[in-house]
Amino acid sequence: MSTLTRRDIDHIFEALRGGLVPERGIDTFAVGVEKQRNELHRQLELAQNGEGTIKFLRGGYGCGKTFMARLALLDAQQQGFATSFVVVSDNDLKFHKFDDVYRKVMTELGTATCPRGALGDILDRWIGKVEEALVAAGEDEDAPDFDDKVRRRLDEELASLTGGKAPQDFVRVIQTIFELKQEGELGDAGALISWLCGSGNVAASAKKRAGIKGDIGSRDALDYLRGVLEIAKAADYKGLLIVIDEAETILRMRSDSRHKSLNGIRQIADAAGSYPGMLWLFTGTPDFFESRHGVGGLAPLHDRIRFLKQGRFASLRQPQLELVPFDAERLRAVALKLREIFPSEDRAALEAKVSDEFVGRLVDEVTAGFRGDVGVVPRQFLREFVNQLDLVEDNPDYEPIRDYGFEPAALSAEEQEVLSGAPPAGPPDSDGDELIPQEDVW
Repeated sequence: MSTLTRRDIDHIFEALRGGLVPERGIDTFAVGVEKQRNELHRQLELAQNGEGTIKFLRGGYGCGKTFMARLALLDAQQQGFATSFVVVSDNDLKFHKFDDVYRKVMTELGTATCPRGALGDILDRWIGKVEEALVAAGEDEDAPDFDDKVRRRLDEELASLTGGKAPQDFVRVIQTIFELKQEGELGDAGALISWLCGSGNVAASAKKRAGIKGDIGSRDALDYLRGVLEIAKAADYKGLLIVIDEAETILRMRSDSRHKSLNGIRQIADAAGSYPGMLWLFTGTPDFFESRHGVGGLAPLHDRIRFLKQGRFASLRQPQLELVPFDAERLRAVALKLREIFPSEDRAALEAKVSDEFVGRLVDEVTAGFRGDVGVVPRQFLREFVNQLDLVEDNPDYEPIRDYGFEPAALSAEEQEVLSGAPPAGPPDSDGDELIPQEDVW
């Protein structure tokens, strides 16, 4: 379990007040997911041992897919991985355009010490290790040709690490970033790091200095990602975890974009094994995986990651890892964990008023308010529970066991849809049960 700072605790409760999954500290109230968490630890171990792998988190709305993915990300960082958490969007991320995906992955690239935009730090760490190795071999770091020797070693390592497959522009940009930093031209060095992260808004003068034209294209993006992965490992990170959250958003895309996006996932799945040290983790709903508008319509992908279940039993080690809905007991356990870490000036009063009896009553009220299906909207329960903690802390005369009355907050469209039992809405220009054509989009 991580050691929480007051800043972490404040972050947790602010996120829960807004119905969001906190980005850190969530291991302190992760209950009922031990088996799934252990399986993701196994996947990270495979990556650390040089395997390239891919896993799919499967669960209905409210099962905690984003929570589990965030937990995997934090676990990976604690184990020494670099990570990236990308949310699929039908507005700013077209999954079939891998240069867009690459840009989002690099924007969200993080480590335990640098939560976002960590490529610059990773490069510095790698270059520092190269310099240290040269000094340890007897080179004089004050010699006038020391930088030239570092540059040559960087080139040699890049060629070795990527098997000579790194794009020439990738190599030139890294060379130039090193030169610019040595010359104190940090602005242009930063601009080239932005270019290396997929930015299309880099000054022409910085590009000219590196001898590059244009931007990173869709067909080259995977090769750039391979280069970043290898540099991260050379900088002593164990590997790279990339989370692709809310893949079911693809179902809302128009058919041409949807088809290409699913083909893109197929290509990632096919190529995953050739990226040693990388773990892809996708989250999606059963409808995404089974419907003809989703994975079920693309036979090569569906056959590869097919979900198998015998009655109520499903192997954790198959490509899809199933998450089960919250139940009343799990909600009680989460509430008690949150009560334990809630910052209070009068801990005894808080625990007396927000008692175990009250927690049980609150769970019963929420369950009743949502027709007994508490698994649909745990977000509502957590918001309501944190509100009760806040009320007790702010109002000495507030007695929740006496004053509390449950009125469900406004539900999102997805929550209303799931609660009503209505089938998911079809994608735009729905094309019936037509199978998705297999194609290479990168």
